[in-house]
Amino acid sequence: MNSIISHPLYLAPVPLYAELYRSNIVLFDGCSPFVKQTYRNRAIIATENGTQNLTVPVVHNGQNTPMRDVRISEHGNWRHQHWNAIVSAYRKSPFFDYYADDFAHFYEERDGFLIDFNMRLHGTVCELLGLEREAGIITGREELEAIAATGTNDLRRIAEPKALTSIEEYTAHPYYQVFAQRHGFIPNLSIVDLLFNMGPEGLIQLRDSMRVK
Repeated sequence: MNSIISHPLYLAPVPLYAELYRSNIVLFDGCSPFVKQTYRNRAIIATENGTQNLTVPVVHNGQNTPMRDVRISEHGNWRHQHWNAIVSAYRKSPFFDYYADDFAHFYEERDGFLIDFNMRLHGTVCELLGLEREAGIITGREELEAIAATGTNDLRRIAEPKALTSIEEYTAHPYYQVFAQRHGFIPNLSIVDLLFNMGPEGLIQLRDSMRVK
């Protein structure tokens, strides 16, 4: 069985789900330290004015805080801002009305830990895409090292914005985007971009984006 290791990401970029398409199991690293300015708490969407970062504010105890212990900060009005940005970006997309209710409640409820928030969103995305895969969270360093030693496909680098272009097996095939006439096709956006624009056909896009080994 094919399995992959990933960090738990906030509305992860499309390449992660393309890799997941041909995998049976995904294991999320909950014990490695949280790193700022990564997709652990940031997603990128396409808007009328170009790309926009959506960043979840967090509270942690320093640079060595494990991902599993990072809490979401409820200061400010970020949930309202994120949802408004998503609505503004995708309300004219073909499938927004079909899926909006599946995501709206995430921005009304409160999750104490970032990993729980990310995992619940991931489950919803997989369900809507028909991409359900067995998933687990790695909570200990020894367990992580043992799994990594088995040759499991380690995709944790996808958490780093600059690393997406280094995935040799992935080719970003253009698909319909609401603002493509203005900005051209923008690859490697959050999975919600593919979902709202392509709906069930997003699964075909994920399949065709992976090169045959």
